[in-house]
Amino acid sequence: MADPQPLIEVTGLSKRFPLTAGLLGRVTGHVHAVDNVSFSLGRKETLGIVGESGCGKSTLARMIVRLIEPSDGAVRYNGTDITLLKGEAMRQMRRHIQFVFQDPYASLNPRLRAGDIVGEALENYDLAKGAALAERVAELFGKVGLRPDQLRAYPHEFSGGQRQRLGIARALALNPSVIVADEPVSALDVSVQAQVINLMADLQEEFGLSYLFIAHDLAVVQHISHRVAVMYLGRIVELADQRTLFTNPLHPYTEALLDAVPNPDPARRRAVPVVGGEVPSPIDPPKGCHFHPRCPLAEARCRVEAPPLVQVAPGHRVACHVRAPQQSQATAPIVQRSPAEPVNSAASGGAA
Repeated sequence: MADPQPLIEVTGLSKRFPLTAGLLGRVTGHVHAVDNVSFSLGRKETLGIVGESGCGKSTLARMIVRLIEPSDGAVRYNGTDITLLKGEAMRQMRRHIQFVFQDPYASLNPRLRAGDIVGEALENYDLAKGAALAERVAELFGKVGLRPDQLRAYPHEFSGGQRQRLGIARALALNPSVIVADEPVSALDVSVQAQVINLMADLQEEFGLSYLFIAHDLAVVQHISHRVAVMYLGRIVELADQRTLFTNPLHPYTEALLDAVPNPDPARRRAVPVVGGEVPSPIDPPKGCHFHPRCPLAEARCRVEAPPLVQVAPGHRVACHVRAPQQSQATAPIVQRSPAEPVNSAASGGAA
């Protein structure tokens, strides 16, 4: 579902956090949180980004909205490089790209009532005042499934699912085109996760939103995403449409992620052995392919040369020397998964 004229274009985005020591704060090294990441996000599209904890997903999300400044690279919204914007220009750009945080309680001001939290952005941008402001806030509450009598409640009076709905309402207040959601359902019960995900899908249909959806839960990503990018140690290793990625993964890490999902059938054997070892430190990442110390298919080339993210089929990109197009006939078996066997999906129902 890639848009020929994408709404968001990320090019060569990197983030290195300096490590300091001594009284003078001498830089002794860097944490390579995100390393040369590139992708695009189309209009009305949901791009899921998945990977293990610590792979750089949240850092990537925060760089896109300029909560963290990138070390290198560019983020373009409708052709405008937002990494170069300052002052009022960046303030106006924030109307178009909003953020939904992982922890719905920590992201809400505990001293403000719910209605004031949602209405604050409208007041800051002089979009509504008085009766018009109250009407708009009440409308947003209705859109996300909150009751009018909750307008005067404080964040601690809401359940976890209701607080996340409140965070979504706040993000919707400025009529953005893009919402970056950083693991928005990971802190919620499974039944409430399904409700929030379905709410986000309905809002996307109604308002024509684009989502950058960060998660580590494959079932959630499979349910909501049009395309999926898999990250490992700061790099995107595979990018494809949702159906292709879950039925025909090419990168060994993607295969390992999918195969690690528990299967309730004890008679069914794993198609791919679970990857052993620990994720290397981002302070001193491996040379070449970051995954090669744990990869069962690693070759000599993988240890010295970083594989580029190349297209192996329309819309399907993979960063792997063994599975690259020119070596597709090599002894590297590709696991085919039946589309009738999705990753265990989130349950529906229950109260938020």
